[in-house]
Amino acid sequence: MDNKTFFYYDLETSGLNPREDRIMQFAGQRTDLDLQPKGEPINVLVEMTNDALPCPSAINVTGITPQDTLRDGINEAEFCKFVTEEVFTPNTIAVGYNTVRFDDEFMRATFWRNFYDPYEWEWKDGRSRWDMLDVVRMTRALRPEGIEWPFREDGAPTNRLELLTKLNGLSHEHAHDALSDVFATIAVARMIKERQPKLFDFLLKMREKNAIKKLVNLENKRPFVYASGRYPNEYNKVTVVVPLTAGRNGNVLVYDLRYNLEDILKDGTDSATMLSSMFPIVKELCFNKCPAVAPLSVLGKDDWKKISLDKQMMENNLQILFNHPEFAEQMRSEYENRPEYPKAVEPEAALYEGFLNDRDQIKVAAVRNAEVEKLADFHPDFIDERLPELLLHYKGRNYPETMSESETELYEKYRRARLERLAPKFMRELELVKDDFVKEELMLYMQSLA
Repeated sequence: MDNKTFFYYDLETSGLNPREDRIMQFAGQRTDLDLQPKGEPINVLVEMTNDALPCPSAINVTGITPQDTLRDGINEAEFCKFVTEEVFTPNTIAVGYNTVRFDDEFMRATFWRNFYDPYEWEWKDGRSRWDMLDVVRMTRALRPEGIEWPFREDGAPTNRLELLTKLNGLSHEHAHDALSDVFATIAVARMIKERQPKLFDFLLKMREKNAIKKLVNLENKRPFVYASGRYPNEYNKVTVVVPLTAGRNGNVLVYDLRYNLEDILKDGTDSATMLSSMFPIVKELCFNKCPAVAPLSVLGKDDWKKISLDKQMMENNLQILFNHPEFAEQMRSEYENRPEYPKAVEPEAALYEGFLNDRDQIKVAAVRNAEVEKLADFHPDFIDERLPELLLHYKGRNYPETMSESETELYEKYRRARLERLAPKFMRELELVKDDFVKEELMLYMQSLA
């Protein structure tokens, strides 16, 4: 760990869907492992691509218009080159607040459509990632002492970053500005490290897949503590689960030991319906998403009460589960046959529809490394059927001057069809925007694309 550094980062995006929407702002700060800043903060805008319409509701929240990005931003290809060379350097731990499930997915999608490896930035050369949101969840549930915890108006617990910082007197000047959110996340991390250092250091070590697999494995099915946003607020998002069976891509399905399986089975519900209706009693734990997990030994006598669990009831439910080995097989079969993602309508959204072979990996690297003036005559013989169209769109978004007349015609056909598909949702959301300036800017932007 001597050479490791954290890079806390946050994105502001044009919407919530990584397959459809775009990064508009990227901000971050590198720190050492004691959370002291190293170097200057980074704050860049990324140009909205000419084949995308932003979600007006997102723009209304962030205040960043497409025109801002076109005036002050860099294009996506330049952005990818910058972050791979200057930000996600070897031995960097990329970390943020809900980054694993949101920001990291946008980074993957952006790398993919710009001919960068969508995964290397998060694992190669000593790199890794972490997520402070799950750390906050487990701290609140098990070691809440010394920290003030926010609640919603209806009395339900919440871990919203702006509320957590306000209640604990931490600086957070502009919520939903990426750089401000970065500084706020570092402040929260520093607070937890100072007040609950053992838990902070333990979860930092447990972010690695190999460490998680020692605790969570099907050869030795032992209960463990698991924090996830899928679990109810009333239990502070934490429960005790046990490995059930194999999931997809080498992951594991886990069973929530709050529940008596026989009570579920006696309803006569078939396994397929039950998997849908009873989620997240059975849910997938993904090793590469640095889940917040801990052995049962972290639960002292009073800690069981904090998560509203009874140890004896948990042990009884565990034995009942083991008495029904057929249930695990039903869940494995049902989960395996479910599509993980809907079929993509365009190559930009097809990231998870297969890995590239070694030959295409070399050609993809050649695309991103090619000098702009040479892209015009650069037509690699790709094997993967997603890549030729993706290359056409890559050039159209970033370097339209390199395209032939026929390529321009093909790209315009794709671009117009995509904008027409997005326009109805855009117009519906635009009607709900109250800010006249934002509304006018977005209407002007849409007209400029047409």
